[in-house]
Amino acid sequence: MSDIIRRDPRAEWIVRNRLHPLHLSLVKSQQGDVRGPSGLLRKNVRDVGFIGPNGIKRIDRANLLTVDTTTRRSASKDTQTARPLHVVEQADFYIMVVADMVGGRLTAHDKDLLGQAHRLVVQYSDVNSQCCGAVALVCFGQIKDDQLGLSGVDRLFHLEDTVYDGFSPEARLGALQQIESQYQPLHWLFPDSVHGGADLACRFSARIGERLAAHVWQLDREQCLSRGASGSMDIKRATPRIVTLLEECADPIEDTQHQALPMVLEPMAVPSARLKEKGQMAVDASAVPLAEAEFILSAGNGIHNWAQFHATATALGATEGASRVAVDEGFMPRARQVGASGTWVTARVYVAVGISGAIQHMQGIGQCDKVIAINTDAGCDMVKRADLAVIADSDALLMALASLVEQHQLAKHAEQIHGENSNAA
Repeated sequence: MSDIIRRDPRAEWIVRNRLHPLHLSLVKSQQGDVRGPSGLLRKNVRDVGFIGPNGIKRIDRANLLTVDTTTRRSASKDTQTARPLHVVEQADFYIMVVADMVGGRLTAHDKDLLGQAHRLVVQYSDVNSQCCGAVALVCFGQIKDDQLGLSGVDRLFHLEDTVYDGFSPEARLGALQQIESQYQPLHWLFPDSVHGGADLACRFSARIGERLAAHVWQLDREQCLSRGASGSMDIKRATPRIVTLLEECADPIEDTQHQALPMVLEPMAVPSARLKEKGQMAVDASAVPLAEAEFILSAGNGIHNWAQFHATATALGATEGASRVAVDEGFMPRARQVGASGTWVTARVYVAVGISGAIQHMQGIGQCDKVIAINTDAGCDMVKRADLAVIADSDALLMALASLVEQHQLAKHAEQIHGENSNAA
């Protein structure tokens, strides 16, 4: 018999194809060391927990390796609440997490911060076994997430007054100062994000006169590591009280349920705002730069009716994007190209229409919150990446979508006219 270790190309393809029914079983069976045909050990860079050359640890956000696919899809609130309850009767110290709460819900970034906060609580409790700490979440505005306890929230400061709506740094700083003076937390953790966490952290740090650590990706009670020089080097320093953390700084809480007990602040005088929030302004979506757009409708080689695509983007109020193929063929300008060779986008919703998902394009949408794929190929990479996939003809679907938007606008206009007539009567 030959001693040559032979490869199984079909098994390798199944491991790469997340939608294959045998994917999970093969991934679990191949965990650990893998030897190539020459007998040399290979590193599985896609393995959960693997730390690459940039120092970023891979996290299993989709729980692909922890639970079965059918179990995950059929999970209900009853099974989630079956987790063991973590109770903090009396907190001796607090770790404060100020969440972005985009759209009223915890983002993946916020959940990473809660996981890091619990790491700090464990480390401080190990030093002094007589002390018991709690993780407190500070959030402003409306909360649509009713399962904060499953994300690791022990205490909740919910500031929902209208003075905190929109861009209101003075009011939010006043609330944080009130929490600081009343509870004296050991650490303040902010998301290092464009949604306001980094800006608020800098303002709060200047207000209380303490230096913060920014772009932190590793943290313990003694020291932290920050990304510097455009991510090409690490800066090590003692852990300060105020920290802005990058994504995937820690694993989110998935094994326990927490109380999320509401906390009450003492009455305080809200400072008068020097900046007034005027609300959202209607702007031309096509004039919004791709890097700043929150809602992008992107076209690829699967688009045949470009007039329909432009009309749908206008009806939805979405900023237009395109793959490199669509740009090279002259259907879209170069400034609208999304990807590593175009523009890196951070949209809250990214709709990819007729885009198969080349690696450069996937890199460019890596920071998008929700990705929706419209494609006729159920096995393409974009469908595998998407949070929601629609397997249908793009032209027919865009036409139906534009029609629904038009009907909704007509109904809203009719309701508005009816309300005005009722008030006049």
